[in-house]
Formats: sequence, C-alpha cells, structure tokens
Amino acid sequence: MQAITYYRFGTAGPGEVRVALAYSGVNPSDVKSRAGTRPGVTKPAFPLIVPHSDGAGEIIDVGAGVDPARLHQKVWIWNGQWQRSHGTAATEITLPAEQAVPLPEGVSAQTGATLGIPGLTAAHAVFGAGDIAGKTLLIQGGGGSVGFLAVQLAHWGGAKVIATCSQRHAARVAQAGAETVLDYSAPDLTAQVLSATAGQPVDAIVAVEFGRNVEIDAEVIAPNGRIAAYGSAAEMAPTLPFGPLLFKAATIDILLIYLLPKAPRDAAIAKLHAALRAGALHSPIDAVFSLAQTAAAHEAVEAAGRSGATLIDCASVAQ
Repeated sequence: MQAITYYRFGTAGPGEVRVALAYSGVNPSDVKSRAGTRPGVTKPAFPLIVPHSDGAGEIIDVGAGVDPARLHQKVWIWNGQWQRSHGTAATEITLPAEQAVPLPEGVSAQTGATLGIPGLTAAHAVFGAGDIAGKTLLIQGGGGSVGFLAVQLAHWGGAKVIATCSQRHAARVAQAGAETVLDYSAPDLTAQVLSATAGQPVDAIVAVEFGRNVEIDAEVIAPNGRIAAYGSAAEMAPTLPFGPLLFKAATIDILLIYLLPKAPRDAAIAKLHAALRAGALHSPIDAVFSLAQTAAAHEAVEAAGRSGATLIDCASVAQ
C-alpha cells in the first residue's frame, strides 16, 4: 500500500486559504486512524485520504472574504484532516482560514507543526478551568509530547508541578519545570504524590492514562478538583471509584481537542502564543522524515519511546 497520497490542489474557495506546507506533524491519533483501531470504525471515511491534522507553512492563496494581507503569512494548522479527506501529509492544503493560525514572530515552522494536537491539548488541559497560579498540578506522563508541553505551561503559569514519567525521561521533565518527578510505575505512587505536597491534595490532574490511574486520582485530587483526561489507551473501559470521586465533587474533563469550541480554542491558542513569546515553551523534535517516508514516520510513532515530536518534511523526497 502507499503510505501517503495527495492530489493537485485547486484555488482557495470563499473563506479559505491555500497553504504551502513546510512540515506535517505525526501524532498517535493519526496512526490509530490509519490503522483502523477506532471503536466502531470498519472502513476509511473517504475513498482517498491524505493523513495528519497538524502542520505549518505559508499561505499562498486566499479566497473571497479573506484579508489579502494574509498572503505569504507564516501559519500553523489545526484539524487539517478532521472530518476531511485531505490533511497535511502533502505539499499543500486548502482549508478554512481560521484553521491557519499566524505563527508568532521567531517561532519555527517545525515548532508550529506541533501546536495543533499536542500544543492545544496541553494548553486546554492546563488552563481550561482558569488561572492556575499558586495551585498544585499533577501531570501524569510528563515525558510524552502532550505531557512535556503541559509541564512547561503549568510551570510558566505559576503552578507547583508534580509530574510522573519513566526514569529515562526524569531529568528532562525536571528541567522543563516539574518541582517533583516521580516514577509512574512506583507501587506507592499515591503516597509519593501526597508526600510531595506535605499531605495536601492536588488541585488538578492532567492524565494521559485515565483508566490506569483513576484510583490514584480519586485519592489525591482536592475537593472540587479537576481531572483533565486526554487519553486512556491502556484501559478504555475503566471502572470508576465513584464514591471517592463523588465525595470530592471532582470534575472529570475528557478532552478531544478536535471538538474544542471556538472560545476555549482561542483561549488555548492565546496561552500557547504567550508562552512561546515569553520563551517559556520548547517543543522538542525527535525525528524528521521525508514526505515519501511517511510510513516509516508512522512506525516510529507506533514504536513509542520518543523524546519529542515526529515530523514530515513536506518539501523533501526520500534519499
């Protein structure tokens, strides 16, 4: 089978822009969609699919109703292939103008290609319930793409950050701003979290593996605390400890960044841009593949263990 496919793009329609892509971001959700592992999905939604939702590049055409001043603007893209057949694993993409966000001055296209799914998820998970200054956040999976950005954003936002990760990521997670870094596999993780807070519960939790950690979450979350869960791959049908969660009046906020409404999306974008301008957010790149090596890029994401984002160089060819 072909790893990627693309076609000749037409001019931008009303309210749209056409973007010459520099980089396409490869996320676990892209890999899962291509592999057909989504619950209830038995065949691709379209006869021909160009994968990937994230990307960055330059606007080369604007449709009616779009400010002509946006021509040649450097942008990053969100929801490139969400409910559409053609995403960012191509040389160009045409999409609604609001989905091409101006890149802040000095921010690279490589960083821009990581802001769609990882960046927006991290920003909404951390700031989606308001100001976090002076609060304590537990970020589970601080070594992953979303978690690593969340650690930096929470630290920049003035929170005390406790993060869990594998031992191999501990040093860089601490450097990113976690005050305490714990081994996610520790059998006494609950006790270690509470020890790090002098016995006080945490105000909010960012969870990459909700089902696996919900028992711990229920024990360490503060009354009226928020659990922002953006994944539960290891346990997709978790059993909830309803009693402990009930008597904490805990909010379980399940995040799917593709469906984020405009107001919270705009707020998340504003937080990302502010952190980038302040030099408080670094999005590491693990590997860059050529466009023709998209299948290999998917395999790299499937293999896990990355220390940053996986990108496609949309202007390159395999050597």
